[in-house]
Amino acid sequence: MHASIFESALGISHPWHVKAVDFDSACKVLTIKIDFAAGTRFAVPGVEAEHPVHDTVPKRYRHLNFFQHECYLEVRVPRVRTPDGKVRQIDPPWAGKLKGFTLLFEALVMSLCREMPFAAVARLVNSSWHRVNAICKRYVELALAQADFSEVKRLAADETSRARGHEYITLIADAFERRVLFVTQGRGADTIKSFAEDFKAHGGDPLAVESISIDMSPAFIKGVLVNLPNATITFDKFHVIAHASAAVDKMRRIEQRSDPSLKGLRWKLLRDRDSLKPEAKADLDALVAQVATKRTSRAWLYKEQLREILDRKQIHVVRAMLWQWTVNVMRSKIEPMKAVARMIRSHLEGIVAWARTRQTNGFLEAINGLFQAAKRKARGYGNFETIRTVVFMLAGKLNFANVNEHAA
Repeated sequence: MHASIFESALGISHPWHVKAVDFDSACKVLTIKIDFAAGTRFAVPGVEAEHPVHDTVPKRYRHLNFFQHECYLEVRVPRVRTPDGKVRQIDPPWAGKLKGFTLLFEALVMSLCREMPFAAVARLVNSSWHRVNAICKRYVELALAQADFSEVKRLAADETSRARGHEYITLIADAFERRVLFVTQGRGADTIKSFAEDFKAHGGDPLAVESISIDMSPAFIKGVLVNLPNATITFDKFHVIAHASAAVDKMRRIEQRSDPSLKGLRWKLLRDRDSLKPEAKADLDALVAQVATKRTSRAWLYKEQLREILDRKQIHVVRAMLWQWTVNVMRSKIEPMKAVARMIRSHLEGIVAWARTRQTNGFLEAINGLFQAAKRKARGYGNFETIRTVVFMLAGKLNFANVNEHAA
């Protein structure tokens, strides 16, 4: 009676059957022994007909826990001889994608690893970190191999720190679906070249890419011009404003040396005025009212003017207003903001493109935030392959159901 219950619970059907069940109460381990009916013939993928069993090999698979007890399936796995004389092993229908696990166990690990560090999952399922990592890496690779990029026309690229110092990885994503397509080490022009090759391998056409949002890295720009020649380069509003905000803060720090009244105003100057509390807003307004005497006030006004210009949608108007803004800034004595004006002049058309495409890679910065949070929880990921696996699990929007129906 108990055998049929376990067969129903495991979804086992003819020709497979539960031969015996062994429970070790001391070790808290349940072992279910599975066999197949004598005389059964098995089909082999890619080979016509069904074939007789040549011999068998014992296999052991980790399965979902039985209550709080570890559960293993011990299976007499058949090997068949095909007409070409080769001996091929038959994988049971519950066998996972990694040796020694069932599909359901792997699906559980994948589900947990989307929310928890690998080490925590390993402790929870009483396995090693390396085995948990291997499952996730295997599923990412299998799902990526099936990914189709043929409809991707708009891209976004950004870099994120891999570790302290100057170790970076580059993320390239589908700007429409907001899914990561490619992760690689470094942040040079070669990263775009490597992406273009990978893009073609997944059905994408580098010549069909219409636009890409990137930062103002000369290496990124060069890589795009060479490998994605038909893509309009967009430098989004948020990157430009970030540079202007940095210039405001630099001006404040310079002026604060001789004007102590500027102390404590940093975040009031950098945050959006509408998001400030009434007291902070009053302090900011009092500072801005001193525009005739404080260069920090003028720097803040230049930043806000830039924000208003980039909110417009008429390309010719934006171009003309941006150029006039740079002229006004270059006539001022706000040296940090002059650097922003020179940057805008050097990248004018890419910034103007924002008015038309409204394309941003801000969502990649959000993905970067997710990854950095995961990295902190795991106390760092030292290996690039692990970093790549984690990024794709968090933001690749991969279809794991095509790999394992239980992992949807």
